[in-house]
This record gives sequence, C-alpha cells and structure tokens, in this order.
Amino acid sequence: MKNFVQKFGKFLSGMVMPNIGAFIAWGFITALFIPTGWLPNERLASIQTPILTYLLPILIAAQGGKMIGGDRGRVMGAIAIMGCIAGSEYTMLMGAMAIGPLAGFVIKKFDEAMDGHMPAGFEMLINNFSVGIFGMVMAILGYYIIGPVMGVILTFLAGGVQFLVDATLLPLVAIFIEPAKVLFLNNAINHGIFTPIAQTASAGKSIMYMLEANPGPGLGVLLAYWAFSKDKMTKDSAPGAIIIHFLGGIHEIYFPYILMNPVVIIAPIVGNMCAILFYTLTGCGLVSACSPGSIIAFVSMSPSTQIPLTLLGVVISAGVSFVIASPIIKMSGAKNLEDAQAQTASMKAQSKGQGTAASAAVKDAGKVRKVVFACDAGMGSSAMGATKFRNRVKAARPDLTVINTSVDNIPADCDIAVVQTTLVDRAKKSAPQAQMVTIGNFLADPALDALYIQLTTGDEAVPANTGENTDPVVPTEVPNKKKIMIAEGIRLNQTPGTKEEAIQAAGELMCELGYVDATYVDAMQEREKLVTTYMGMGIAIPHGTTQAKGTVKKTGIVLFQYPDGVPFGDEKANLVFGIAGIGDEHLDLLAKICEVLEDEEVLNKMKTTNDVEWILKQLS
Repeated sequence: MKNFVQKFGKFLSGMVMPNIGAFIAWGFITALFIPTGWLPNERLASIQTPILTYLLPILIAAQGGKMIGGDRGRVMGAIAIMGCIAGSEYTMLMGAMAIGPLAGFVIKKFDEAMDGHMPAGFEMLINNFSVGIFGMVMAILGYYIIGPVMGVILTFLAGGVQFLVDATLLPLVAIFIEPAKVLFLNNAINHGIFTPIAQTASAGKSIMYMLEANPGPGLGVLLAYWAFSKDKMTKDSAPGAIIIHFLGGIHEIYFPYILMNPVVIIAPIVGNMCAILFYTLTGCGLVSACSPGSIIAFVSMSPSTQIPLTLLGVVISAGVSFVIASPIIKMSGAKNLEDAQAQTASMKAQSKGQGTAASAAVKDAGKVRKVVFACDAGMGSSAMGATKFRNRVKAARPDLTVINTSVDNIPADCDIAVVQTTLVDRAKKSAPQAQMVTIGNFLADPALDALYIQLTTGDEAVPANTGENTDPVVPTEVPNKKKIMIAEGIRLNQTPGTKEEAIQAAGELMCELGYVDATYVDAMQEREKLVTTYMGMGIAIPHGTTQAKGTVKKTGIVLFQYPDGVPFGDEKANLVFGIAGIGDEHLDLLAKICEVLEDEEVLNKMKTTNDVEWILKQLS
C-alpha cells in the first residue's frame, strides 16, 4: 500500500513539476498586479485569470497525457481538458490530473491495437484523425462527467475546509499534510487540492496557499539534527540541507532526515499546526500559490502589510518543530543518513519506474550488449567498478562490453547504466534509453550480484562469440616510463583522523609530487560531498570533480595506509588512494588494484605492511 501511495504521489507530482515555472509566473503576476498586490495594475492583472483558468490546466493535462501516451498523449490531454474547463465553473487543476493521463491511456491503447495493422500509405491520415476523434470524445466526457464531478469534489472540499476554519479546527489538516509530504505528495496537495480551493475565496488572499508551502516545520527538523545529531555525517550535512530547503524551497531535502527516524514526523506536524492556528487567528493568507516553498517565495506572495505576521508564523512553526524534534533526536538511535537517502532515492526511482537490479529484473538480459558504470567524474570509482565487473562477467558473457564514464556522458548505445543513488536523475537525463541499476558502492553491492546473475543466467541464450573483441583490453602491467605510482607516493602507518583530513593529505602529496595544481585538492573535497568515494572492502579512492580535470598536470596515484581505518560514513577505509588522471592512463593501475582485491590475503597484508617495495610489486 505504501509503495502504491508513493508511486501515485510521484505520478501526480510528475504532472506538476515540469510546469512549476508557469505557476511561478502566475504567482508573480498575481502578487504584483492584483488590487491588493505590490504594484496594482488592472490591465496586467487581467493576465492572471486566463493563466489560471486555461494555461495551467492545459499544461498539466498535456504533461499527464505525455507521461502515458507520449507526444500523441500530450495532444490528447490538451484537447480533453478543454471539455472539463468548459463544463465547470471551478479551476480544473484536479480535473487536468484526472483526464490528462486518461486521454493518454486511450490513445496509447489505440496505437497498440493498430500496431502492425495500419494500411500502408494511410499512417498519417489515421494518426491525425485518431487523435482528433478520440480527443473530441474525451473533451465531451470531460464536459459532461469529469468536469462536473471535479466541481462537486471541490465544492465538498471547500465546504469541509470552511467548516474547519469556522470551528478553528483547520490546524488539524497538518496531521495529513506532513506525512503526505514525506511520501512525495507535496506538490499534488499544494497545486492539486489547496490551490483550487483557494480560488473559491474572493478576499484576494487565502490561507490555503500557506498550509503546505510553509518552510518552517522542515527548518525546525534540520536545525535539530544540526544541533543534536550524534552521527557526524548527518550533523555536517544539515547546514547545507537548511540552505537548500529554506532558501531554495526544495522541501524534499529534509525527507531523508524524517525517514531515518520516523518518530520525528511529530515535530513538523505540531509545528505546522501551531503556524496554521496563528495564521487563522491573525487572518493571514497569501495572494497566490507559493512555489517553490522557499522563504523568499513565501514572503513575496504575502500582502505587504502582513509580511511581519507571515514571518512570525514561519518562526513559530520552526521553533515548535525544533523543540519537539530535539529530544527525539538526542534520545534515539537514528538510522544513518546515507541509508535514509538511499531509501528516499529508491522511493523516487520506484515511482518513476527506475528499477534496480536488486528489486526488478533487467529486461531482455540476453540482449544487453553494453553496461556502463558511471560516477560524477568517470575517473575513479566507476573505473574500478567497471573493471571488477568486467573481469567477473567476461567468461560467461564474452559479447558484453563493460566500460566506465562520467554520469553526464553516458553513451547513446548504453543498455544498462550502473550509478549511485544520488546520481540517478543525472544519469536518466544523460541516457534516457538505458535501464538504471542503482547501487551504494561500486565494489561490493547486492545489486551488482543480482545484475551479474541476471546477465549470465537470463532466459534468453547468450549469443555465440563472433570473434570480434568487444571487451576493452585491460593491461595488467603499468609501463614504468609513466611512473603512475612511485615509492615517494606511498605513506604507511598513518594516524587516522577524519576523512576530510585523509583526503587533504592525499591531495597535498599529489601536489607536492607535481601531479596536480593546488586547486585540485579543494576539488577532491567537493567531490566527496557529492557522492562518497568509499568503494567498500576498506578502500577509498578520493579524486577531483569533472570540472577539475584541467588542473591535472600528469597522471599519478598516491597511497595512504591507515591500519586503524579512517571513518568514511559508517565504514572505515584502511587504504586511501588519491587519484589524478589524464585520459585513461590511470586505468591500468586501477585494474591492478581490482586484481589485488580478489586476493583477500594480499589485501589484508596491504592494509598493515611496512614494506613499500612489496606494495609497489603488487601493483606493478
């Protein structure tokens, strides 16, 4: 049931989010030019009504139709919503969310039925007339059924809300709002329910716009984690999350902090209840929908005379949320943030249809020809992951090509992209055609085991080897003339500190040996903030971001050995390899490191040995 709610919520959100810019434009026009706005202008204010009545529903319905039926579904959705608009006196944002996907589904089923049965030469005629005829039918359905039904629903909701307002019970809606937000129903609630209800008000402002968008409750939770979390990663990440949430209006950033300790949900619920009660008693409201829900947008949509009260309500909700969340966080053993972020990414991925190797079968495993391991820079972690997986799979699948690249440069012929959870959205933009396999780390992850099994034991037979060598050749020896790793670049028996100190030490040594400019060290720290470079099995390979490749003077790798281990999140790295690579020159050594990983005895000795020459021998 929870997965269904998550998928449903994200589907509704998927219709709204691509059109947020239009909501923002409408919001600014409303806030500035209506009679109670900042710069009242009757002529410019007249733009507001057509945008709300026609443009926004059409955009949402078209997007919903496209999500189901592609480009033809987009046209169907736009036609169908016009019937709803004409058949009801209410704003049809909810109607658009219903009829848009339905129209896309109708044309999709028609296209599936006609596949292979369309007379030659009549394709364009049938395609155009089918959209026109079915679009007309859907518009009529919208006029007589969906539009009026949505009108009744909105009337009922508006009456219920008015009852809550009259009885001073409106704060109770926070009990439903905050949990629904964590299930990614935030945009659907704000723009699909509260915005249409707000349009029934005639006072020029409405408290409905404030119920979901208030950034205060989430701010209180993040402040509590910053002040009292016992997990260093969580504590250190909270300030950045506060900026993204409070100033950027991206509320999704605090959802993992709730998921790591679900009891904390009490804090934003009570915080929002107090804010809603305050706004109800003081008669506050916004003049338009607040999107995104940042403090900047929240204030800009407030009538100028009520800005102090609007800000005070945010402070109240943040303060109450902070006070309630603080003891919960201090007393309970919260789940690690990385796990919660992975859970959040998984929830998003599932709602978008992005399966993982651990949870969904790879489609047509026998037809897969190219697997791409992608990380932020395409230089370190993905290279080692690709090498290890290539060596593992090549005996059973000699036809399979396994390469690595940066997440923004996944090739168009990629069949499966293996990426870390926090990079999956970028990977989808880079390679929309590829199946996504999301992992925690590139060396030891259950999803990789599942992927290996599916690629080597799929229902379809593995094609015979054609004799062409499609598997990139990985030399096992590093040419001495390149001197990618030298004795001066190996430091043993180091005293452990923080991972930031370990990364700094590796970067400074690479700078000292002439591999990189000093600015590369800062890029290594930035790279670690994006996605951890801990690989598993006690190994980390910090390196710079993609943008920092220009600061690399020559290829080189350094090694810092920490027998007691340096904390990288919940794991400890005993071997920290600092990497600076020009082109693919460093991949040979990474391949050799992967070979070492296969020998547990050698790997364990490397973590404690005092013999520099022995390490060089193992990696040459």
